[in-house]
Order: sequence, then C-alpha cells, then structure tokens
Amino acid sequence: MKELILIQAELKAPKNQFNAFGKYNYRTQEGILEAVKPLLKKYGCILTLSDETKEVSGIPFIEATALIKKDLESCMVNGQAGIELHKKGMDLAQSFGTSSSYARKYALNGLFLIDDTADADATNDHGKGPATTKVKPTDEQFAFIVKYLNGTDAQQKQAKEAITKYEFTQDQKDTLDGLI
Repeated sequence: MKELILIQAELKAPKNQFNAFGKYNYRTQEGILEAVKPLLKKYGCILTLSDETKEVSGIPFIEATALIKKDLESCMVNGQAGIELHKKGMDLAQSFGTSSSYARKYALNGLFLIDDTADADATNDHGKGPATTKVKPTDEQFAFIVKYLNGTDAQQKQAKEAITKYEFTQDQKDTLDGLI
C-alpha cells in the first residue's frame, strides 16, 4: 500500500505532553491521530481503530487494532495493554479506558512506524540492552521503496526516510545498496 509508506515517511507525531512527576515528554493516541488526519485526507485513506477484550491465564487485556484502508488495499496492526482491575483511585471504566488508550497508541505506533524507544515507559531495559523496534517491510512495501528510489527527487527522499524505519533481509540490503 504505497500511501501507507508515504504517510509513514511524512508523519511527525511530537511528544507534546509532559509528565511532571517523571519529568519527561510523551505522545498520546490523540496526538498521533491529530498528526495523521491531514495525511489520511491528503492520500485518501481511511483509518479505523477497534478494541477487543481478551484474557490469557486469568489476566485481562485490551487488544486494539489500527486498520488503514485505501480502495481495496488495507494494512492492520494490533497493540495490547493489560487491564488493572483494582487500580487505586480508578473505577472499572477508567481502567478499561486507560488500557484501550495505551493499546491503541501502540497499534498506531506499529502501523505508522513511530519509534517510542526514547519514551519513559520504554527506556528501562533492566540491563537487557537496547530494544529494536524496526519491522520487516512487506514485499509490496519493499517494491514501492525500490520504485521510489528510481523516481523523482521527492520520491527518492521519501524512500530514503522509509528505509531508516525498516529491518531488511540481506538480499533486500544488497538490492538497496545498488540503488542508493
């Protein structure tokens, strides 16, 4: 879906919220949606978000789905967040709402390749080292990157930005090295 690649390359979702207790900036689901809406309109795409409550080993969680569509093409990504049923100071609806927001945020992060590794809730690796968040492109996404590398200057710029967000196989790297 070429429009998704373009949106991923153009999207700027700033961390426009501040946590005074932890002294860090962060982005929200609402902030991502505000940033992506003009791009959805520009490329004629539809974005939908949905939630499903699930349970594994007695632990409830929300699984959110972010789905982007253009004509007959679509792409979807899921995100999950646990539900704290007895969170002090929150009623049950607030617990579900908070989990839904987190799950949707992470589904949107995956769909639009937003790297949250610098966010406070992702920086503590407990001594495990840095986490990689790059995803492998679909065959279609890779084909569009190759096509755009052979395109106009603007297309080449978008393709080069998209390249930084993916993890490629060795064959794909070899193909890209011959084009860059």
